[in-house]
Amino acid sequence: MSNHYQILVIGGGNAGLSVASQLLRKRSNLNIGIIDPSEKHYYQPAWTLVGAGIFDINKTIRNEKEVIPKNTTWIKEAVAEFMPTENKVKCSSGDEFTYDYLVVCPGIQLDWNKIEGLKETLGKNNVSSNYSFQHAPYTWEMIKNFKGGTAVFTNPTTPIKCGGAPHKIMYLACDYWRKKGILDQCDVHYISGAASIFGVKEYAETLKKVIGHYNIHVHFGANVTAINGENKTVAFETKEIDENLNQKLCSENAACYGIIEHNDTEDLKKVILNFDLCHTVPPQSAPDFIKNSPLRDPANPLGYVEIDKNTLQHTRFSNIFALGDCTNAPCSKTGAAIRKQAPVVVTNLLAIIDNKTASAQYDGYSACPIPTQYGKLMLAEFDYSNTPKMTFPINQAKPNWAMWILKTKILPWLYWNKILKGTA
Repeated sequence: MSNHYQILVIGGGNAGLSVASQLLRKRSNLNIGIIDPSEKHYYQPAWTLVGAGIFDINKTIRNEKEVIPKNTTWIKEAVAEFMPTENKVKCSSGDEFTYDYLVVCPGIQLDWNKIEGLKETLGKNNVSSNYSFQHAPYTWEMIKNFKGGTAVFTNPTTPIKCGGAPHKIMYLACDYWRKKGILDQCDVHYISGAASIFGVKEYAETLKKVIGHYNIHVHFGANVTAINGENKTVAFETKEIDENLNQKLCSENAACYGIIEHNDTEDLKKVILNFDLCHTVPPQSAPDFIKNSPLRDPANPLGYVEIDKNTLQHTRFSNIFALGDCTNAPCSKTGAAIRKQAPVVVTNLLAIIDNKTASAQYDGYSACPIPTQYGKLMLAEFDYSNTPKMTFPINQAKPNWAMWILKTKILPWLYWNKILKGTA
C-alpha cells in the first residue's frame, strides 16, 4: 500500500464515499485513499423507523468493503493526528500517510458519558436510544410493551446529527399508544436543549399542533445531566420551570437545533423527573482527533473543523476541504445536507487542482423528514437563513402519505444504489 495519495479522504461514511465516487466519475485517473477503521457501514436515518417497529435493523447495515468505491484504496486505520503543514496524517497504528489534497468527513462523536449513568442503563430499565444500532430495536420493545405512565424523550443542548430524530420517535410512539387506546394514560414529556421545537416557523407551526394533539409537555432550554435507570429518574437543569413542569412553547425564531448557552451567573434549577419509559439522545461533538488538531475552529467549544460555510474549504489550509457532520458550518447535520455539500466539494477541489478558484457555493440546504404519525410525514427543507426550500409542488409543512413513502421506501433504496455511488 502506498503512503502517498493525490486525494486522501478521512471517513468512509455517506460523505466520504459520495465525494470519492463523484470525484472518480469526473476524473477516473485520480489517486484516492479512504481512511476508515470500520468494518460495517450503516444507514442511520432508518433507525427511527426501527425504533418504531416498521424497519428491519439488518437492512441498515452492510460490510464496508462492499460499498467502498472501486479504484480507491481503503486504508483500514483510525486517524490519530493531523499535520496539515506537512500534508500528513498519522494513524493510531503509527502509520503515516501524505497527500496533495485532504477531504475531512469522519462524522460526529456521540458523547454518551456526558450524561451521568446513561451508558450503564442503556438498553435496559426501559431506557433506550435510536442513535445506537445495538439499542434501536429495544426502543420498539419499550413502546410496544408500554402500558401507560410517564414517557420521557430527551434532546441535548449540542447540535446533533439528524436533529429531528429526538422528537420523531416521540410522535410515532404517541400515535401507537393512541391507536392502542392508552394515550390518555400516558404523561409524555419532551426535555430539549433547543429553544423551540423547530427553527423554521412554517414547520414549527405544524409541530406545535402535533404536540398539542398528543398533549405532550415540553421543556425547552433544558440540559439533561443524569439518568438513573434503576430508580427511573432523569435529572435536568433549566432556567425557568412552572409548578407543573409544563413550560410553554417558545415562539423564539431560533436556529435549528442550536446550543442554548447559560451564563455562569444565571440561576439554573435542577429538576428530577420520574419516568416509566425514556428515549434519550446523547450530546454530540467533533471526534477527539479533530478536537485536538490544527483543523479545529478555535472558537467552537465542540471542536468542529473550521471551513468557509459556502465553499467548504478550510479557512487556513487551502488544500483541505471538509463536509458532513464534523464541520462548523451552521447547518443541520443531515444526510440531505451531505447530498448538497458533496458536489460543491468535488467541484471546488477539482478547481483547486487545476489552479482555479473554488467558486461553487453551498447555501446551507438541509432536509428533515419528520413523521407525525404512522403513514404521514412532514418533509422540512430549508437553508442557512431558515427559509423553506420545498422540492415538491405541495405544501410540505402539511404531513402527508407520499412523503412517508419517500422516507420509508425510496430514500433507503436511493442511499445504497445511487447516493453512495455518486449518481444522486
